[in-house]
Amino acid sequence: MRRNLLPILMSMVVLSPLAIDIYLPSMPTMAVEFSVSSSEIQSTLVLFLFAMGMGQILIGPLADRYGRRPIAIFGILLYIASSLFAAMAMEFHWLQLARVLQGLAACSTSIVVFSAVRDCFTPKEGARYYSYLNGVICVIPALAPTLGGLLALQFGWRSTFIFMTLYAIVMMFVVGYRLPETRPANTVTTGPLYRWSRYKPVLSEPHFMFYALCCMAGMAAILSYVSYAPVWLIEHLGMSELTFSGLFGLNAAVNIVACFLAPMLINKLGNRPTVILALSIMLLSAVSQVLVQTWGPQAGLAAAFSFMLPMMLLCIGFALLLGPATSMALSAFGERAGTATAMLGFIQMSGASLLAGLVQQTDLTAPYAVALVMGALAIMLLVMLAMPRLDHWHQEQYAH
Repeated sequence: MRRNLLPILMSMVVLSPLAIDIYLPSMPTMAVEFSVSSSEIQSTLVLFLFAMGMGQILIGPLADRYGRRPIAIFGILLYIASSLFAAMAMEFHWLQLARVLQGLAACSTSIVVFSAVRDCFTPKEGARYYSYLNGVICVIPALAPTLGGLLALQFGWRSTFIFMTLYAIVMMFVVGYRLPETRPANTVTTGPLYRWSRYKPVLSEPHFMFYALCCMAGMAAILSYVSYAPVWLIEHLGMSELTFSGLFGLNAAVNIVACFLAPMLINKLGNRPTVILALSIMLLSAVSQVLVQTWGPQAGLAAAFSFMLPMMLLCIGFALLLGPATSMALSAFGERAGTATAMLGFIQMSGASLLAGLVQQTDLTAPYAVALVMGALAIMLLVMLAMPRLDHWHQEQYAH
């Protein structure tokens, strides 16, 4: 059973990044069709991620109460329904609702995937399998926009959501026939599903909160970049959907390489120094973006590259940040690791979506909006790291 589990989990984990990346090239076209602004069409990404974050708290306890398999089936069925709903939406608010439901669906399957690894494998084996799953998550942004661009050119943007529906139907058969129940027999299945006493010790730990904010900062920067890039490159600079897909895929490839190199750098430097390096790279990315927009080319492919090259630095910084920041956030917890993980996901995704949503309400153009998010957050966190009186927030800690 364990030998055959990984391919199933790898195919399930695709559902979440697929729903983020496949329709990116179509966003300007969707804005025109629905007669909405760029910031409104960007809200479809923000709402999806916000729902994924909220789902960490809402759905996580359900997977413990009712088992992994029922939650996986529920999540895939909701993914199918919400993808069809999005494909058929004639009014923009229905598309937004579909994306919220799709976010909850993707959260359900992600929780099952990562819980199943924790259920079935030792910590040493689990670390290796988590690497495989994260590798899949990193590869999808390199491939999905190109697929989405080709589908949109041939069949229109709605075909990207039809593709998600068809993929989820295939996964429904795979999960229905092949996914076993992995919930441990000793899992507590009684008592209230949601109680403050579970979350209070986690949220009152400053060390956890600081590194959760680091994770949120990285995710907010990436979400701002992903949501603004199609509008800036396609709508403002006039790049074709396939050109955008190529540029976006190039940055995704840089992210993949950085993800593979990150463990070696972490082993050499340690967690906290790597976090400092990652935040410094994000700050450098923000400064570089402002400089190239002020003095660099303003039109054509050269302008597109001048926007995307600083974003490569962001991708590298994000790849270096997430692993050590997550490890440091959870280091103070042993028996509450599951609750802490759920709260970390909630803060990271929902907090990032709120920040990105707020910036989208401003009149800032894409390069300056992305630079503001990552630059301001990086400066704030680096200043806190430099303050000795806040050492208990960010120095190395261990489970107690």
